[in-house]
Amino acid sequence: MRQGETRVRGIAARAGGWSARHRWAAVGIWVLFVVLAMGIGSAVGQVEVKQSQQMPGEVSRAHQIIEDAGLEEPAGETVLVQATDTETKATAPEFRSAVDAVMKAVQSTGEVSDVTSPYETGTVSKDGRSALIQFNVRGDPETAHKRIEPVLKAVEKAQSEHQGLVIEELGGASMNKTFKDAFGDDFKQAEFSAVPVALGILLIAFGALVAALLPVLLAISAIMATTGLMAVASHFQPMGESANSVMLLVGLAVGVDYCLFYLRREREERAAGRDAQTALMIAAATSGRSIVVSGVTVCVAMAGMLFTGIAEFQSMGLAALIVVAVAMVGSVTVLPALMSLLGERVEKGRVPFLNRVKRSNGSGESRVWRAVLGGVLRRPKVSLAVAAGALVAIALPAVGMHTQQLTLDQEFGDSLPIVRTYERINKAFPGGTDPARVVVKAEDISAPPVRQAIADFRAQAISSGASEGPVEVVTHPEENIAVIDVPLVGGSDMAKAEKSLDLLRDEVRPATFGKLDGIEAPVSGQVAGSKDFNDKIVGSVTPVFAFVIIFAFVLMLLSFRSLTIAITSIVLNLLSVGAAYGILTAVFQHGWGASLVGTEGVGAIVSWLPLFLFVILFGLSMDYHVFVVSRIREARLKGRDTRDAITHGVVTTAGVVTSAAVIMVAVFAIFGTLSMQTMKQMGVGLAAAVLIDATVIRGVLLPAVMALLGERNWYLPKWLRWLPDMTHDETGPAALQDRQVSVRQDDDEPERVRV
Repeated sequence: MRQGETRVRGIAARAGGWSARHRWAAVGIWVLFVVLAMGIGSAVGQVEVKQSQQMPGEVSRAHQIIEDAGLEEPAGETVLVQATDTETKATAPEFRSAVDAVMKAVQSTGEVSDVTSPYETGTVSKDGRSALIQFNVRGDPETAHKRIEPVLKAVEKAQSEHQGLVIEELGGASMNKTFKDAFGDDFKQAEFSAVPVALGILLIAFGALVAALLPVLLAISAIMATTGLMAVASHFQPMGESANSVMLLVGLAVGVDYCLFYLRREREERAAGRDAQTALMIAAATSGRSIVVSGVTVCVAMAGMLFTGIAEFQSMGLAALIVVAVAMVGSVTVLPALMSLLGERVEKGRVPFLNRVKRSNGSGESRVWRAVLGGVLRRPKVSLAVAAGALVAIALPAVGMHTQQLTLDQEFGDSLPIVRTYERINKAFPGGTDPARVVVKAEDISAPPVRQAIADFRAQAISSGASEGPVEVVTHPEENIAVIDVPLVGGSDMAKAEKSLDLLRDEVRPATFGKLDGIEAPVSGQVAGSKDFNDKIVGSVTPVFAFVIIFAFVLMLLSFRSLTIAITSIVLNLLSVGAAYGILTAVFQHGWGASLVGTEGVGAIVSWLPLFLFVILFGLSMDYHVFVVSRIREARLKGRDTRDAITHGVVTTAGVVTSAAVIMVAVFAIFGTLSMQTMKQMGVGLAAAVLIDATVIRGVLLPAVMALLGERNWYLPKWLRWLPDMTHDETGPAALQDRQVSVRQDDDEPERVRV
């Protein structure tokens, strides 16, 4: 090879080179892609996950029967009328007067139908102090929260006129409205504040406005394009409510990270004396390659969610996969074009009093991390034992992790008045707020045997101890469907409620409906949904974990041509995830240190979070791992010994890894400040895991393990050397002499790697 001639190998290097030579074309193609994606997405619209697709098992089947029959379950509401003293009973004249007043008040709004009196339906508590008035909200149940305001005001007025009683409303529409009013703006503020937080951190890291803006703008453009692509994809895989939030979180995290890796390498090479073109080519071939390897690994991890069989998870996984792929493509195409166009102007907008990262020795090394690393490499065994021991200790609480769908009081605590209403109703009518719903479908729902089976089911539901009643039945003769609501003994105590559910499913149903042919009776409801969802998630753990780990292992093996690197990558990432699980369990299940994050222990982790965290964290951890190990391998191939290569690789990447981690931790921590327990758990879990991964894992464990392994880090047995060479390490003109470096393969013949 001639001196000064740069070889172009690998997708990232070729893409970066083409974009730098055809700058305006690359920018134009990217803008056109974003505009077209958004336009097409807007034109086709986004398909939402149907209620029948949201939950697995019997819950899904129950909703499917209702949908197929063309029945629309209205939004049901309940008004509690309760005496404040032990003497007043539901039979008292003033109590009856209050019930009549509430019924007239809600009917006068014109927004409700099927108002039922507790004296007709028997919804009076055993102690006689509480009664429930039930009714439905007219119109589309999905938009009922927009029409419930007059009804809520009517109930509030009735309360003001009957001070000796508690009169409060609870139901799907009123809860939905309360949550949107209380937390809708909270969510929007959290999502919008993530961008300025990321920009502020980048501004400190780069000290220049233009350099800080580039990663944020590219991440935003990737998110905009993905929004359109999600709408198109939703016609094949409907999107759930959480898909957009997950896409925004992941898109901002990886979009900023990838650009950060690219920009910092280009600046480092220019600081080392390279001309702008050469610096950009080196960044394209090195950081660009790391971005591609990392991006593909993250996409594989996100694809693991598709194996859960749960529509909400599948939509989250698909949305995250799309935004990572788009951000990856943008980082290796339009970013080099923009950097080539800007040239030295990328340093414009220098902020006074903000010192950009100094390159004291032209290599971009971090003095702090060099000092830390010095201690680690002097005593790698001690460092490994202390760091690994600490993470294992942190992970231990996860052994007793209990998962479930959170109840209303667990989700919001006492922050909302509606939670107190929920607790009052549950105490007076155990299970009344979350009854099991049995959807009975028969060829002739009015046939005497079917009617007898329904009557037997009602009786045995109470006699078996599964319910204390009242068991209500609504029949739809034309559709041959009956809906039975069974309040479960246990109420908001999920463990007891699930036992009642098992009684219904395993004993009462077989003894009644099980005796008839051609009849279906799936049991649904919140408790059933929580149990079925939890069972489905637990059943998905093994295939999802196996898929993600195996494919990540193969990708690392192909990318670094080292069996050792592939194995240590998986082990270190699993250790990071385990520590995150331990923190979640300790804080949110047991309440240890919960006050530090403004919450309290609720005795459980939300069902979907452990699997979600595994997939997200395993993918994001690979960002840092690929970036750091690529730099170590690059230094090794330049002729440095392994220990020196480790030092160089870690200290030169410490600045960008720290900046990227701070951005991720800050963005995730914003969601940890929300009032919903679910969002707190997700935000704190993600933030803690990223912080551990970027410091303890990459700064201590990785260098300690690699130092102990020495030349065995690069071990590739002879029987695996048929694997395709996907390394494509490009180190720039200064290192492009036509030479070879031997990488020992233990007792095997050294593999010759040309650089």
